[in-house]
Amino acid sequence: MNLYVVDEGLQAFGQDKWWVIGIKVLAIFVILVLLTLFNIWWERRVVARMQHRIGPNVNGPFGLLQSLADGAKLMFKEDILPKAADKLVFVLAPIIAVIPAFVTFSVIPFGPEVNFFGERTPLQLTDMPMAVLFVMGIASIGIYGIVLGGWSSGSTYSLLGGLRSSAQMISYEVSMGLALVAVFLYAGSMSTSEIVAAQDDLWFGLILLPSFVIYTISMVGETNRAPFDLPEAEGELVGGFHTEYSSIKFALFFLAEYVNMATVSALATTLFLGGWHAPFWIDEFWAGANQGYWPVLWFFGKVLFFIFGFIWLRGSLPRLRYDQFMALGWKYLIPASLVWIIAVATLRVARTEGWLDNDNVPVVIGVALVLILALFFFGGEKDQPATTDEADLATVRPGGFPTPPMPGGGAVRGAAAPLVFDSPTRVTATATASVGEEA
Repeated sequence: MNLYVVDEGLQAFGQDKWWVIGIKVLAIFVILVLLTLFNIWWERRVVARMQHRIGPNVNGPFGLLQSLADGAKLMFKEDILPKAADKLVFVLAPIIAVIPAFVTFSVIPFGPEVNFFGERTPLQLTDMPMAVLFVMGIASIGIYGIVLGGWSSGSTYSLLGGLRSSAQMISYEVSMGLALVAVFLYAGSMSTSEIVAAQDDLWFGLILLPSFVIYTISMVGETNRAPFDLPEAEGELVGGFHTEYSSIKFALFFLAEYVNMATVSALATTLFLGGWHAPFWIDEFWAGANQGYWPVLWFFGKVLFFIFGFIWLRGSLPRLRYDQFMALGWKYLIPASLVWIIAVATLRVARTEGWLDNDNVPVVIGVALVLILALFFFGGEKDQPATTDEADLATVRPGGFPTPPMPGGGAVRGAAAPLVFDSPTRVTATATASVGEEA
């Protein structure tokens, strides 16, 4: 007896000839490399325009070959191996980081079935019933390259950057995974091609807006991009996990970051923006919009929309403090994801059981509004009375600024006392001012 059941929607995969598979693999590799070169140039141009600069404009038309020139320069730079480094792990870490970034694109659908040199094949390398979990599982392997690279460098800055990156990935991959549960509930599948097919009428980014927002925030944290680039904070860690890297090994870390940007953007396009389906429902008045190779254009247009979002954030927002960054993930995104999953699951059961009849809809909406209002007014933290030190700090002398509390209590309103930073978070005054009156 056959114990394996093949999903009807997945029968088109696994039937390609070897040369078709080879061309698809080569095409994905070339597209990702070219997309990385373009994204680097695009980021530099957009940020330059935001900062009233010119950006790269010399090498090639509009400066398009600047990224290629920078890559060639890195290839020929001196490859430095630190004396304290674990040589084998130090060399393998960039490879471990970059390979999963390419592998995750194997289940991303670029378009429908097309005629490919006489062969009928989908514009997707492969698919599987657990394709989205495959993407998240393979993407999580890339963090090992960053952690091992930081550990094997023999540098304190690199080690701290690697540890930060591991904590960041764990925190935001949890919220990212929870954001996708609602998509699985609505689509009834974890296959990327079937999720795209389920959005033929309406995109999940519209009907599952909270999941979409949580995913977009989480994907920025997952890729270590500004304002969440704490593992590479140059003000604290010099360069983070790749401080000791140079030449081609540094270029591989750089390549992995930009390919991961494209991966999470492609996954967001697939799960929330209809995948390769034409935007703005163009297919309603153009029958061929979702046929042939046109869907490839729609797909990459949506991907570049997310890439622009990455660039916009980098040029607009300052880097978060690390405790604020962790609090955003654990105190806000993850609880919000859990509450939203319960709401979506309840709604799906209600529709299945017929609870949402015309007479019951106003009751359900009323209960939901009452709960939202209750959480809004009573769910916040209660205000705590200010301590003596906080009250002293709130005292401002005319034309001056609040002064820190004195060791014996009270604040000085006159000349400011000398300050000593005896810890990262506490500021104390070491001497009283000779002039002024005590608060």
